[in-house]
Amino acid sequence: MNENKPQPKRGTPDFQLLILTLLLVGFGLVMVFSSSSSLTIASKVNDALYFAKRQFMWAVIGGFFMFIAMNIHYSKYKKLFMPIFIVTIIMLILVPYIGEVRNGARSWFGIGSLGVQPTELAKIATILYLAALITKKGERMRDLKKGFMPVMLIVGVVAGLIMMQPDLGSCLILVATCGLIIYAGGASMKHILGSITLLIVGASLVLGMNAAIKSISPADPSVSVEKNYKVGRIEAFLDPFEDPEGTGYHLIQSLTAIGQGGLTGAGFGQSVQKLHYLPNPYNDFIFAVIGEEFGFIGTTIFLLLYLYFIWRGILVSLRCPDPFGTLVGIGIMGLIAIQAFINIGGVTQTIPLTGVTLPFISYGGSSLLVMMFSMGIVLSISRESNKPAVTQEYIKSKKDYRGISSV
Repeated sequence: MNENKPQPKRGTPDFQLLILTLLLVGFGLVMVFSSSSSLTIASKVNDALYFAKRQFMWAVIGGFFMFIAMNIHYSKYKKLFMPIFIVTIIMLILVPYIGEVRNGARSWFGIGSLGVQPTELAKIATILYLAALITKKGERMRDLKKGFMPVMLIVGVVAGLIMMQPDLGSCLILVATCGLIIYAGGASMKHILGSITLLIVGASLVLGMNAAIKSISPADPSVSVEKNYKVGRIEAFLDPFEDPEGTGYHLIQSLTAIGQGGLTGAGFGQSVQKLHYLPNPYNDFIFAVIGEEFGFIGTTIFLLLYLYFIWRGILVSLRCPDPFGTLVGIGIMGLIAIQAFINIGGVTQTIPLTGVTLPFISYGGSSLLVMMFSMGIVLSISRESNKPAVTQEYIKSKKDYRGISSV
C-alpha cells in the first residue's frame, strides 16, 4: 500500500452493538424496579422507585462515559492504561483496610449513601494493561521468561489483592478473563496449561497448610463463620435440599422462582419469590425473578439477545485491524460473558453460588458504570473497522491471532 495515501476518516460505531447495549441497560432498569419495588414499599424507605432511581442515575452517568469513550480513539488507551492501572492498584491496596464491609467482603469505598467497588475498575484496568503489554511483546509471548511470566505476574498481583478483601467471585472472573486475553494474544498452550496446574497445586497447598494451622490454633469465631459460609455454598450446590432452612435456602428459593415461571411466566411484576424469599432479588438473584415473571419463553428470548450481543461484540473486535484493539475487545466481551455465566450458573445450580452481578441487569452502580464505559471502548473499536474506505488489501495485511480471520 502507499503509506502516503491519506487514511480514511473514522467510521460510525456499530449500530447493532450500541442498540443492544441500550436495550440491556433499559431492561435492567425495568427488572430492578420490578424486583425491588415491593421490598422498598414495605421498608422504612417506603419508595417503590428507590433502587430504580439510583440505578437510573448510574445508567445516565454510565451513558455519559460510554459516549465519551466511544468518541475517543481506542489507541489512546495504550498511553492511558498505566495511570488507570496505578490508581486501581492503590485502591485495591487501601480497600481491605479502610473500605466498608458489605456481603461479607470489605470491597467498598463508601461515599455517603453510595458505594464504589475498586474491583470493578480493576477488571477493565487489567484488560487494558494486558492488551498493551501483549501487543508490545508480540511474538515474544511464546517465550516463557520474556513473554509469559511477566504477564502472569501482573495477573497474580491483581488477583491476590482482590482475594485480600476477600472476593472469590470477582477473582475468578478476572483470572478467567485474563486467561482468554493471554490465549488470544498468542501464548503457548503448554504454558497456559502449566499455569493452571501450578495454580491448582498451589491453591491446594495453601488451603491445606491453612487448615493445618487453624486446627492447632485457638478457634477464631469470625474465621469459623467464613469457613462455614464457603463450605456451605459447595454443599448447597451438591444438594441444596440437605439443609433447606440453612445453606440450601437461597438456592432452593431461586430454583422455585424459575420453576414457578413455567412456560409463559407469572407476568411482569407478579413474582412471589421476590417478596422476602429470595435474598437480594434485585442484585445477585435477578435472573431468578426474570425466570419467574417471563417464564421459559421470555427467559430464552433474553438469553438469545444476550448471546447475540456478546457475539456481535466479539465479531467487531476481530474485525479491528489493530491487535491492541482486538485484544481489548475480546477481553471486554469475554469479561461480560464469563460474569454472566457465573451469575446465571449460580442461580440455576449449574455451578456453585459466588455472589456476582449479572452485567447490565443487576442493581449495582460500580458494575453498571464500568460495563457501560467498557462498551464505549468496544464501540470505539467498532468505528475503526467501519471506515468507509477500508480496502481488502488492508484487511488482509492485518496480523492474525490463532489463525482466526479478522473478517
